Amino acid sequence: MSVETHEYINGLRPGPLTREIPECMRDKYTVLQSIMDIALFLAIGIANIIQAIYRTIVGYPKKDLKGKIALVTGGGGGLGSLIALRLARLGCTIVLWDINKQGLEDTVKLVKGIGGKCTGYVVDLAKKEDIYRVAKQVDREVGKVNLLINNAGVVSGRYLLDTPDHLIQRTFDVNILAHFWTVKAFLPSMIEKNDGHIVTIASMAGYVGVSKLVDYCSSKAAACGFDESLRLELQDKGVKGVKTSLICPFFIRSTGMFDDVNSRFLPQLSSNDVADRVVLSIRTNEPFALIPGIFRIMICLRWLVPYQVVGDFIRLMIPDASPVDHAAISPSLPTVPSDGTPHVKHESRPMSLVPPERHDRQV
Repeated sequence: MSVETHEYINGLRPGPLTREIPECMRDKYTVLQSIMDIALFLAIGIANIIQAIYRTIVGYPKKDLKGKIALVTGGGGGLGSLIALRLARLGCTIVLWDINKQGLEDTVKLVKGIGGKCTGYVVDLAKKEDIYRVAKQVDREVGKVNLLINNAGVVSGRYLLDTPDHLIQRTFDVNILAHFWTVKAFLPSMIEKNDGHIVTIASMAGYVGVSKLVDYCSSKAAACGFDESLRLELQDKGVKGVKTSLICPFFIRSTGMFDDVNSRFLPQLSSNDVADRVVLSIRTNEPFALIPGIFRIMICLRWLVPYQVVGDFIRLMIPDASPVDHAAISPSLPTVPSDGTPHVKHESRPMSLVPPERHDRQV
């Protein structure tokens, strides 16, 4: 990029059209241009709102997923296995990623038991090299992935100062960094075919902070930003055939992550209901889904009232996101050697079929 172009983009040099406008008219031209831009934006915005209202009343058309290849991370149990079963019933070829070999085998049997096509791969989503390696293997053995569901997640469930460094690192490795590596691995082929869908399973914790979930909420907030930024990048590049969906559910029961959470006012969600909602979002190209829908209103209200009101309400609604005593369950916490090097847990288990210990709860 030339120096002149760089200065023009940053407003330091007038453009060619501006130079042709008389000095006395330049400010008026800028104001007129701004008014035209705002008017055009409002016209398009109103048209989109009317279309959204119409679609809400009559429903959105559902796309056919038959013959698509769907990859589900964390597919060895919990929400991932339920999503896989639903996509298989719609005619998708299922690819499951999980570090839990037994959970993978069980889910593969379930999918094949309903007549679906399914292949499982043992993958440690905390390791970038493992993701890229298995992604190439999937491309060779199964084919080009059309649907990518980044579902795997972990949570430590402790106060920040009580959380070992390696658990914080693993939370970000699995909950958000793995999304970068999976998307970089599969998005190019989607863009090439102008056909694909990327689903980010985040959480309402990505919009609202909760005590004992500092690392989890931070990673899910990053996942929300990842989805929106990716969607805008695809639009800027003119890629219309690749869609993205952000799913932000409240606490889900029967996934092994928040089964013991204390929650008032709103009950924990059924994993089957959330799985249905995920598949519906895919079929209708829904950009984002807050589950339950009442959170759309609650998120708007949080900016209209003093924060102390918001904080008091969060503490009242969720008295304790992780009421289990970790010290009683896992008395031997990681220690720091005398040389000052942090202890690193070499065996990472970001996903599981059965609820593991509280410091390792997983989807």
